[in-house]
Amino acid sequence: MPRLIRNRQIVTGDRWVFQDADASLPQGAVDLVLPLDQYAEQREQLRESHQGRLGLVVDGTVTDDEIAPLLDELALVAIDFPSFTDGRGYSLARQLRQIHGYRGELRAVGNVLRDQLAYMERVGFDSFLLEAGRDTADALKAFGEFSAYYQNAPLDQLPRLRRRQQMRAA
Repeated sequence: MPRLIRNRQIVTGDRWVFQDADASLPQGAVDLVLPLDQYAEQREQLRESHQGRLGLVVDGTVTDDEIAPLLDELALVAIDFPSFTDGRGYSLARQLRQIHGYRGELRAVGNVLRDQLAYMERVGFDSFLLEAGRDTADALKAFGEFSAYYQNAPLDQLPRLRRRQQMRAA
């Protein structure tokens, strides 16, 4: 059963391979996601010889300034949520989008729940890897449950007053 949602669509074939920190690097055109420590340690080797796209997996303890110098090299940044009560990944995602202008794929992984998807999307996530056993089709419904928000978000192009005026006109 597919567990990945990208751009509000269920994805059946994910090309990204999450690399274990102690495993050797695969050869060929593999889209590879590495932990930050391993990526930093093997950065030059990866830039010179890796044929696929590169991604990074971090948790909420990492600061945006630690990742910012690497963003131009990364097609994906995966932020791990160790529990649904850990909100640091939301802040990190928003900073990567708004402050650093990251335009690559921003993926929520780990303990990602249906009830969080709309909020995660609002701070900049565009893909979500649900835990095994979660109903992906049901999770898609989370994106349509709210018609308006009070808080600004990276996706909002208009100030709140203008959004409110548009809602009244509709």
